[in-house]
Amino acid sequence: MWNVTEDKLRIVYVGRDIELRIISLLVRAQEISQEVVFVDLGSSDSTIELAEEFGCQVLNYGDQLNACDLAKFITKSSLSSGYSNLVISITQDWKLRELPVIVNRSREGWDLYFSFVKNDKAEKINEDDLVISSLEIDHLFLSSKGLLGLADSTELSTAMNFSSDFKIRVIESSSLLNLPQRESLASASRFAQLFYWMLETKHPLFLFGIPGIVLFVLGYKLSGNVVDTFSELNSVSIGVTLTTIAMTLIGLFAMMVAIILYIMGKQVEQIQSQYNWNNRDVKQLK
Repeated sequence: MWNVTEDKLRIVYVGRDIELRIISLLVRAQEISQEVVFVDLGSSDSTIELAEEFGCQVLNYGDQLNACDLAKFITKSSLSSGYSNLVISITQDWKLRELPVIVNRSREGWDLYFSFVKNDKAEKINEDDLVISSLEIDHLFLSSKGLLGLADSTELSTAMNFSSDFKIRVIESSSLLNLPQRESLASASRFAQLFYWMLETKHPLFLFGIPGIVLFVLGYKLSGNVVDTFSELNSVSIGVTLTTIAMTLIGLFAMMVAIILYIMGKQVEQIQSQYNWNNRDVKQLK
């Protein structure tokens, strides 16, 4: 049986094919909740694998997504009791910066707080008369009491069908104000992101390629000036000539090394993914 009182917050993400966002979502949720769960709607990418590697419990949901069926699914799952549940539907339009505002719903004392996706074509409506199971979830907060109440509701239940001791609210979702924000170096431009990534990963095209290009161009430019400047052979002219030749050859060699290391790195990654070496190493360490 589920406990009526709870002092823990569980964040339940619902979505599919979000492998590029799943880690940042889980890290942020882990900072502000005691448990994080991902309800998968049928991902075909690496979303489930990444979530499980992070240590997040993944539940596979195969039914039609609506608030009532989802509440029944959570109550019948292996999730432990004693938690209030904050369900968030992750779509392409949902932004991580909305999370702190949504988490505040867990501190307002609601048994059921349902924010549904706004229909721009619909006329002004009375939210209390809407059938809950017909609404698209934006985010949904459920206390233990609210979870059981929603799970026991029918497909035609509205907010008015719940008993008076339920603190319930059904409301259209509203977008956050777009305030001007300062951009960091990593997000200022594509070139800045590439430069930061090359520094962080010690990419061979950066460590050898860029210095090689600089030395090759300087050596090539200086070689023409050396030929025009010195009209006789002596120790100075020979030394400068050899220096420019060496600079050009070192630059060319550095560029070749950068390309070779880059190709070899790609081959190693392909072999590791083909034979699943990374997972074997993890199992051996365990």
